[in-house]
Amino acid sequence: MNSLGLPKRPQDTRVVVAMSGGVDSSVTAAVLREEGYDVVGITLQLYDHGLAVMKAGACCAGQDIYDARQVAERIGIPHYVLDYEGRFSQDVMDDFADSYLRGETPIPCVRCNQRVKFRDLLNTARDLGAEALATGHYVRRVIGPQGAELRRAVDPGKDQSYFLFATTRDQLEFLRFPLGGLTKPETRALAERHGLEVAAKPDSQDICFVPDGDYASVVAKLRPGSVEPGDIVHIDGRVLGRHQGVVHYTVGQRKGLGIGGIRGEDEALYVVRLEPGQRRVVVGPRRDLARSVVSVREVNWLGPALPDGAGLEVSVKLRSAQPPAAATWRMAADGTARVELHEPQHGVAPGQACVVYQNDRVLGGGWIAGTAP
Repeated sequence: MNSLGLPKRPQDTRVVVAMSGGVDSSVTAAVLREEGYDVVGITLQLYDHGLAVMKAGACCAGQDIYDARQVAERIGIPHYVLDYEGRFSQDVMDDFADSYLRGETPIPCVRCNQRVKFRDLLNTARDLGAEALATGHYVRRVIGPQGAELRRAVDPGKDQSYFLFATTRDQLEFLRFPLGGLTKPETRALAERHGLEVAAKPDSQDICFVPDGDYASVVAKLRPGSVEPGDIVHIDGRVLGRHQGVVHYTVGQRKGLGIGGIRGEDEALYVVRLEPGQRRVVVGPRRDLARSVVSVREVNWLGPALPDGAGLEVSVKLRSAQPPAAATWRMAADGTARVELHEPQHGVAPGQACVVYQNDRVLGGGWIAGTAP
């Protein structure tokens, strides 16, 4: 077995590396090339260059394509740029806009991995005769009793397993993550050792196509006329002010509500829920954010088979930056699940991911469809 777990010599093993132009994917390509693999670098052009130049640290366009090409030349591998702009627009950007208009808080980088990189690019890698697709994600692939398992990265500060919950069993058999056992400083040290100009390049932003973090302007551009003003309403029914579109808000938000405090009341106000059909933003004190039950749709399950309705004790992450919370997970035959949280959680937002763990293993996950107090 070679280092990728394949029964061939490295020089007889073709590996496609998804090269975004950043330091992580560049080091992935350099390390595999140094080990003797037949490496082919592929960079995806995902959106318009004119939009890309408006945002520093964006990926998959403009300067990053140039950087990926320079790295490929430096380490001596063939490099191709594939125009996936149409697919990205339809499968990621349109979904992003529609999700916000439904009052959700989307994670487009998960959709990009799910619908573009690990579906279309993976198929392209197979067409090129590759036996694996390697990426620079910080996550580990471990062979268990039933095959490949997805596990957290060694470096908890860089772990990206939350964003890869939608990876299927078939995809996981083909994917490789060489950086999962490294820390970020170790990766940058490798980039310097290989003489890569991107060694000190800053990390790219998650939402690569949103200039200056202005989500609402992107939604308005993609869906003209859909961002409409409405009322900001207290959970008790009082109208406290006006807003310029529900896309400016997310569940759990405290700052930037634009209503100030309420005279005679000391409690801070948070966005409790969004009602896009009525164009209302509902706010209330923090206690009204507490949720004990979460419903999940589009479940991708990587763990052991579970009988319908059977409870499994797990930990779940309900936002990428939040620590895992203890819960009971119950699967249903229709591809949905019910999550019963052992302690109430605050700021659980529809549209975010619910990712399921046992220790460091990713059992799967899905999209948050709704919550209950």
